Amino acid sequence: MKNRRVCFTGIGQVAILESDFTAPTPLFRDDLVLRTEYTLISPGTELAVLLGKTDNKNYPQCLGYSAVATVLQVGAEATGFQPGDRVLVYHSSHSQFLLKNKADCVKIPAGLASEEAIFAVVGAMGFQGVRKIRPELGEAMLVMGLGLLGQLAVQTAALSGAFPLLAMDYNPLRRELACKLGADIAYSPGQPEVIGAIKDATRGRGVNGLVEVTGSSDAIHLALKVMAPQGRIALVGCSRTPTQEIDFYHDVHRPGIQLLGAHNFVRPKHDSYPGCWTMVEDMRTLLELTGAGRINTRDLITDIVLPECAPEIYQRFMNRDPGILGVLFDWRSEG
Repeated sequence: MKNRRVCFTGIGQVAILESDFTAPTPLFRDDLVLRTEYTLISPGTELAVLLGKTDNKNYPQCLGYSAVATVLQVGAEATGFQPGDRVLVYHSSHSQFLLKNKADCVKIPAGLASEEAIFAVVGAMGFQGVRKIRPELGEAMLVMGLGLLGQLAVQTAALSGAFPLLAMDYNPLRRELACKLGADIAYSPGQPEVIGAIKDATRGRGVNGLVEVTGSSDAIHLALKVMAPQGRIALVGCSRTPTQEIDFYHDVHRPGIQLLGAHNFVRPKHDSYPGCWTMVEDMRTLLELTGAGRINTRDLITDIVLPECAPEIYQRFMNRDPGILGVLFDWRSEG
């Protein structure tokens, strides 16, 4: 059967490519054949690849992180799944059909809308930064960067008892949304005396925990200036350029600051432990919290479009459209 995919065909170039999709016969023992309902754009990594900012500049590249799909076929040892199941898919591509290992799939609870469930993949990436901070009730916390990962980090930090919960982004629409979703105060990094404002909001101490989601070297410098003694910083954002001239003695060593690498690939593959859960367990937790109304993903959606709209949508991201955030490709009418 024919499979349509959203692919990057060169720097700044997006196209819909078509190819044959044939599942292995017999199907690999723990694999699933899936038909996609929705995929979600993850702007950070996808734009880095689209703009040629990664080491891999070979095109075409067909990326994606998050999908909701229906199971079509089940391998002999893919226990726990059956045809017709709705699943959340980790490291999917923007593709009409998928072949995935069962380890990358989590069944979606009945009653939870697919367009709300799909955020549990990128949400788990922000969530693991909060887990690494291990906030205690009443500790001050700051989330820097209010894209999808940051907005979900704000919500999970609020559920973890962070107070006051502060947020930061240049985009006023995203700051407003963060306050709706649980932040107590939201700042722009460019506002006058922002360091003093954060110190005032935390009774002069600074923040105990900070989740950095921008990957910006300037953000790292600012983060170190607003920390309380013995504070913890989770580095969730992918810093693709070196951060220069950190004063490690005054900003890290002397105040006892912990810098915690929080790349998603350092998770345990099988057994969760305090502060570091498996990807599947975090995805399942976020699905359950969303289904229970404790996590709001509906307000993260700004656009649901057909795959044919991909060139226009990615151009909006490249143009830094301030009104774009959560964009879903709707594959249900394909084929």
